[in-house]
Amino acid sequence: MIHSRKLSLIAATFVVITCVVHSARAADPPADLCSLLPAAEVSKTLGRAYDSPQKSVAPRPFPNTATGTDCNYLAKGSKLWFRAYVDPSPSAAADLFAKLSKFYGRQTPIAGLGDEAYFDEAHALHVRKGKVRFYINLDPMDFTPAIEKQLKDVASRITGRL
Repeated sequence: MIHSRKLSLIAATFVVITCVVHSARAADPPADLCSLLPAAEVSKTLGRAYDSPQKSVAPRPFPNTATGTDCNYLAKGSKLWFRAYVDPSPSAAADLFAKLSKFYGRQTPIAGLGDEAYFDEAHALHVRKGKVRFYINLDPMDFTPAIEKQLKDVASRITGRL
């Protein structure tokens, strides 16, 4: 009887640990950060046909920090630039997000988007969720309330996948 209880406890512990490990992995961002923003969604949200992203490595913002991924979506007369970084932890991402925000001038905070978000002076969108930081810039930018909403919608789709 005691032996079967011990086996049941071991089995239950194994199931719990497996679920916890699986949950932790599910929270990790994909290896291809551009997959967080499919071109079809960019096209639908912004109302013009954008090509699949041109991918490249984004530089480290500071020594001993991670490189990121640049995803450039091109459409006739327009470009959406999505840059994303995955930091070692949410606290490291928060520290870098705060440090980098000093370079972008006046900020307009955005509530309810990721863990923190803002539009900078040039109307580019900066967002942090967990250990992921990303930046969205639309060129040319004719910043209107409709464009602001579209950029927030794009960012919301990204954060929904993190």
